[in-house]
Amino acid sequence: MDAKARDQASTDIRVIPVTEVPWSDVRTVFGTRGDPATCWCQYFKLSNAQWRATDVPVLEAALCEQVRHSPGPRLIAYAADEPAGWVAVEPRPAYGRLHRTRVVARGSAEEPDDPSAWAITCFVVRVGFRRRGIASALLAAAVEHCRASGSRVVEGYPIDTAERKASSADLYHGGLSTFVSAGFEIVSRPQAGRAVVSLTL
Repeated sequence: MDAKARDQASTDIRVIPVTEVPWSDVRTVFGTRGDPATCWCQYFKLSNAQWRATDVPVLEAALCEQVRHSPGPRLIAYAADEPAGWVAVEPRPAYGRLHRTRVVARGSAEEPDDPSAWAITCFVVRVGFRRRGIASALLAAAVEHCRASGSRVVEGYPIDTAERKASSADLYHGGLSTFVSAGFEIVSRPQAGRAVVSLTL
């Protein structure tokens, strides 16, 4: 896609809180195959034992319930009125496993139980909608959502594709260049090809 086509595509993108869209659109974005369809953004919320013991319908039901009661509604992107992408963003304490992961434990300066620090943990962009600015639009909307919710700071844990070749599955963390373009600063590089980034609001 050339630059003109990308600019046109980006004007067709809308990002909406998931609480305002049909759940069937969420299912469309997560799909029926691959990591999103088997995780439902629950990995960072469960212990290893819970993760191994929980099947996919229960994971989906858990996300549906969290969306209704969580302080951090997730966001859905539409491209030309088609559900195209998703971003998960919440206060860091909502992600019990997050602060135990190597990248975050080694690289974040934030306290794990500080509710004023929010985390962007997951992007999903459907096949057929990639390289159209969906992730950038989702990130911008996530930052504005954090700001409106009274967040002090928002973190991300992206992959630096200039250092590390990443599959589309790996890129659920987001790409470092996308975060940097949105004004995030690199806090640390706790391991090869990974960064902790932060934006003070």
